[in-house]
Amino acid sequence: MVCPPSKRRRRRRERKQKRGCRSGSDTRLRKQPHQPALPSLFLLNARSITHKLDELELQIATTSFARNCSIILITESWLHPLIPDAAVELAGRTLHRHDRNSNSGKSRGGGLCVYVHNEWCCNSRIIHTHCSPDLEVLAVSCRPFYIPREFTVVIVIAVYIPPDANVGTALSLLLNTMNKQQLAHPDGVFIVTGDFNKACLKTVLPKFVQFVDFATRGEHTLDHVYSNIRHAFRATPLPHLAGSDHLCMSLTPTYTPLRRKTKPQTKTIKTWPEGALSQLQDCFSTTVWDLFSSYNLQEYTDTVLSYIRNCVDNVTVNKRVRVFPNQKPWMNSEVQSLLKSRNTAFKSGDRAAYRVARADLSRGIRKAKAAYRRRIEDHFADNDPRKMWQGINHITNYRSNNQATSRIDASLAEDLNRFFARFETTRPSAVTPLPPAPSTGTLTLREHQVRCALRSVNPRKAAGPDGIHGKVLRARADELTGVFTKIFNLSLSLNTVPPCLKTSTIIPIAKKTAVVSPNDYRPVALTPVVMKCFERLVCQHIRAGLPPTLDPHQFAYRTNRSTEDAITIALHTALSHLEHRGSYVRMLFLDFSSAFNHIIPEILVQKLSHLGLSTPICLWIKDFLTNRPQSVRLGPHLSSTITLSTGSPQGCVLSPLLFTLYTSDCSPTHLSNTIIKFADDTTVVGLISRGDESDYRDEVNRLTEWCSVNNLQLNTTKTKELILDFTANTTAVVKNGPAASPLSESAQEEQPGGEAAGDILQSHHREHPNVRHNNMVCRVLSCR
Repeated sequence: MVCPPSKRRRRRRERKQKRGCRSGSDTRLRKQPHQPALPSLFLLNARSITHKLDELELQIATTSFARNCSIILITESWLHPLIPDAAVELAGRTLHRHDRNSNSGKSRGGGLCVYVHNEWCCNSRIIHTHCSPDLEVLAVSCRPFYIPREFTVVIVIAVYIPPDANVGTALSLLLNTMNKQQLAHPDGVFIVTGDFNKACLKTVLPKFVQFVDFATRGEHTLDHVYSNIRHAFRATPLPHLAGSDHLCMSLTPTYTPLRRKTKPQTKTIKTWPEGALSQLQDCFSTTVWDLFSSYNLQEYTDTVLSYIRNCVDNVTVNKRVRVFPNQKPWMNSEVQSLLKSRNTAFKSGDRAAYRVARADLSRGIRKAKAAYRRRIEDHFADNDPRKMWQGINHITNYRSNNQATSRIDASLAEDLNRFFARFETTRPSAVTPLPPAPSTGTLTLREHQVRCALRSVNPRKAAGPDGIHGKVLRARADELTGVFTKIFNLSLSLNTVPPCLKTSTIIPIAKKTAVVSPNDYRPVALTPVVMKCFERLVCQHIRAGLPPTLDPHQFAYRTNRSTEDAITIALHTALSHLEHRGSYVRMLFLDFSSAFNHIIPEILVQKLSHLGLSTPICLWIKDFLTNRPQSVRLGPHLSSTITLSTGSPQGCVLSPLLFTLYTSDCSPTHLSNTIIKFADDTTVVGLISRGDESDYRDEVNRLTEWCSVNNLQLNTTKTKELILDFTANTTAVVKNGPAASPLSESAQEEQPGGEAAGDILQSHHREHPNVRHNNMVCRVLSCR
């Protein structure tokens, strides 16, 4: 038997024809020329369209893009009322024209034309026209057959600004037109295009994007295309049309609809049926909580929390819902049911049933929109700031659900977890350990205190890693007070915090729209709600034991103190000194970088002990800050757990108080200086007399050394200096870093705590005065 020679297998790289279909904006437009996400545009400056109509028709007949483009826009049509529409019509397109009239002050020239393809849109109309010596405008509203659900209408605004026009007046008139149309169509697509000559629309509408990046006449870009949608078009230059002196342009839509850009999210939500809280009351009231009691605090706490979580799962119902990125806010289950009924009637072929279903759907949509409008109006009906802010968020879409980055995976969650844990440092060896806790002096909580703390829980707050919502703790506070009082007192007596209560889940929130590095995320820690109640009780005990005169210039997290008080003290100190002859004031505004994350527990405990707090409370706080499990949740991904012993979570109730106590010993050493603090924002006010700045120099050096000892780093990007000097001029001098720095002659070596003192005052921000500083100068001048 002779086997035929086997054919050599062709490698993938040797194939001439690749598998799959071609992609790209041009290919998509060729496949569906009349159903693009945004209209395709063909722009030209005709300079008398009547003499170039044959060339335009030839261009349409021989070029597929011009033949199938959604809109043809012509500037300088040079039409007048004596030329009828039939003379300049194009087959298969609707003509909208606006000729130059006597209001322009000229007898000829100008004029705008817009041709709308009937297969893309047959519902177009003129909504605004304007003609003046400085501006000609033609606005056309289009409601095409297909438009992405996130948009409601396409507004095309043709613009012609003459070369000798007043640019400021023209842009002001155009801005008024844009404001009216955007107010009438907040979800519309706006395309502003035409011959702008010397004008630039971004000077009055900075959020609009310009897509033409090449010269359209000689070496100048006179024809512009603007839109309120980013990445909407790609402009391509085309040859001149006959004798026109401007290049033609084609704009290919490159916008990707939300339904293709973002996949629908499937979420599991917990619903509370009617009577669920009553069932929980019966369950908790009949529970013998002493069965869970144990000398092992972690086992005791974890068992109680697991039982509560299991009881909640038994009385609630979990539902899986799909959330689409382009879903309308007024869409509800009733409208979705009517929509399915309409689709079923359409497929059945029964005209009468389909007509009834369409009418029912229209009524249901109107009813849903009216209900949504009333719900939004109710946010502003009552004097409730929270509801009013929610209404503003709904109207402006301030908090978007879209992720700021496209790479959301488990590896990014791991990277962020390691990045947020970068502040971990070794323990200082010079700290003297605290003596053993005495048997007396331990804080003991009463049941009425725990009950009040549970009842004060905000039910709208998100649940922590334990999965127990504040709604359960607040509604069933009477039944849960006893068991949590025992857990809290056992924790205080053992001077330990169970790991399940100090576990935190970090939710990264993007600081910017475009995220490029892990530093563009802000870590928001979710901690158990039960632990927040516990911290609130301990916080009250700590505040009661502190002296009332402690750190009088710390205005954050204090009762009856605010930022206005800090500003008043700073202004009073500066103005009182400026009344003396030959004096001036230097203010150094400092900012600590990630202040809460740099707290060393051993150093903090020593400071608390010096302030007079009992040893058991100090040891409890030390255990609360050490060996804290932390993980990062990014979408559906949860990172591994990292144990931290440096810093304090920003989502904890105790963290603000602990930081103010951590910085309470940061006080001025010279009477001519004042240090005003609001949390991690610190201002050094130096009162300079007769040009002697030695005390001010020494104060900044000491502050830098204090930061080094206490493991705090100064953020030089936010550090600025303000000089108030009325000796030479009648106005204040504002500098973010003076030319002759008070520490320019001092040593410029790096300090372990962050930046050198000289670098702080010689920050590169000195060349750009800060608006906030200018506002303070205005206050100083007004007070004088």
